[in-house]
Amino acid sequence: MVKEYRKLSHSFEEAKAENVSLKSSSAESSSDEQEDADTLKTELSKLQAENEMLRNEISELKAEVAKSTVELSTWNKANITLQKICENQKQASDKTGIGFSDSEFCKGESSTQSRPAYDKFNKMNFVKADMMYNCFESVKYDNQNSPMLNENGKAGIGFSKPESL
Repeated sequence: MVKEYRKLSHSFEEAKAENVSLKSSSAESSSDEQEDADTLKTELSKLQAENEMLRNEISELKAEVAKSTVELSTWNKANITLQKICENQKQASDKTGIGFSDSEFCKGESSTQSRPAYDKFNKMNFVKADMMYNCFESVKYDNQNSPMLNENGKAGIGFSKPESL
């Protein structure tokens, strides 16, 4: 019995030592796991804050893209309008118009002067008016008499003297 008691006592001491060893290792692993969990929670909160910041930045960038799209659309419309205006504009080589005759343009002259100045003025007729012109004087109705002549015998600008006088 004493041998059995010693054997059991020794087994008990071994089991007790193993139990203490397991408790200490369990406490160490538990504290390590607790530290790891705390580290992971801290890292998770940092990542969540960064995620929220990136979401705000994305929404700001989306607003900026929308604004830029509207501005670009406006510029495109203005560009199309400008192109239409330029298409309808006369070319620099087109010399038809005041002071240039159509025949000269067809001949292919590239000079900016069409003819000497006296030719232009010989073709133009200038009229000097002696009095102010009333636009209602030029309107003639069927029941209206011939207009009153002024002292020079003129009936107004563009009218010739009646032959009856």
